[in-house]
Amino acid sequence: MLKFLMYLIFLIPLCLLGNSWWMIQSLMFLLCFLFMFSMPSLFCWSNLGYLFGEDLISFGLILLSLWICVLMIMASESIFRHNYYKNFFLFIVLILVIMLYCTFGSLSMFSFYLFFEGSLIPTFFLILGWGYQPERLQAGIYLLFYTLLASLPLLIGMFYIYNFLGLLYIPLLMNDFYINNLFYLCMIMAFLVKMPLFLVHLWLPSAHVEAPVSGSMILAGVLLKLGGYGLLRVFVILTNFFVFNYIWISISLIGGVIVSLICMRQTDLKSLIAYSSVAHMGIVIGGLMTLNYWGFCGSYILMVAHGLCSSGLFCLANISYERLSSRSLLINSGLMGFMPSMTMWWFLLSSCNMAAPPSLNLLGEISLLNSLVGWSWLTMYTLMFLSFFSAAYTLYLYSYSQHGMYYSGIYSCSLGYSREYLLLFLHWFPLNMLILNSDVVAFWM
Repeated sequence: MLKFLMYLIFLIPLCLLGNSWWMIQSLMFLLCFLFMFSMPSLFCWSNLGYLFGEDLISFGLILLSLWICVLMIMASESIFRHNYYKNFFLFIVLILVIMLYCTFGSLSMFSFYLFFEGSLIPTFFLILGWGYQPERLQAGIYLLFYTLLASLPLLIGMFYIYNFLGLLYIPLLMNDFYINNLFYLCMIMAFLVKMPLFLVHLWLPSAHVEAPVSGSMILAGVLLKLGGYGLLRVFVILTNFFVFNYIWISISLIGGVIVSLICMRQTDLKSLIAYSSVAHMGIVIGGLMTLNYWGFCGSYILMVAHGLCSSGLFCLANISYERLSSRSLLINSGLMGFMPSMTMWWFLLSSCNMAAPPSLNLLGEISLLNSLVGWSWLTMYTLMFLSFFSAAYTLYLYSYSQHGMYYSGIYSCSLGYSREYLLLFLHWFPLNMLILNSDVVAFWM
């Protein structure tokens, strides 16, 4: 694990060179390729060191982080073109990758907590430095305070574990000490806010709307997955204590339906995609809280799938924004006549967003439906509405942006660049090809 970390650290001096943009991007692609070969076999922890190691869960999420961060650099070509502090931007992205790599690769709960919080700082800089509107300051502070406020109890909970077990080493954690309601809340609240759970989700849409495309990609692609990853790790201790789990399942599923209805009345492209993330993560929280095998596998699959799919949709929204200087659905209507070749990508990624075959989202949602219906028959009603509305708002997004009359202020036809097509392909291809080798993302095969 350390060799990949050193690779990333030695990329940082390259940021200081004049024209290192494409060089860093190419070297990051090479790192993704090299990292694929370090895949752990079966369920064992491998690549172990004093601080870092990986199993199947962390392997997939580290690979997703590296992949999304390469595509972030690729999508932010306008920063390179306008020379808008491009070297500092590359530096921030590399710091973010290092933080995420260390978070998912940490073997100690304490180092996991440090890097978990550390990943907030580069994200905050991304929103603050390259965001679009003056409200980005408020959005950044929302992001910081929501997450930090919920994370402090987690730190206290870790001290409590250390006091009893004398270790915080994740593979050796067990639950042979006294657990009460307060400890349970302390351990999971930080992750529920990060996911985000409905009712504590207000930081997410504002952060997405104000963030640049790179910020939105990393927020939707990886930072929401930190919450799911943390829950997967923490439930090892909380297995015998699931008194409140029905509350979280109820809030997340009913909240998912309410958020789907909120999606139906959005006029901002980014805002719609951001709210759809909250709805998808609601099902993931539900699956995790059932504490059964299907739920764990399904939530992990959907986290990986949603990371690629949502990130791709934000790229598409940004491509339209660069042409039309607006994210409003009223101005972005009729794009089929304006950018006909982009319509195919809108269609492919929208169909993945509503879990059409052969995308990985379908496999994840089927597993989660299984786990939730197996947990209680009553969840069928909310799941029925969730599935229906997820198709409804995705169709609303696609049909409103692609069909209809286009805005009279647009005066020319504009096709995409090959860089943009490659960027969208690199989101869509792994999303649909991973289902052919689903034993990598699902542990039961």
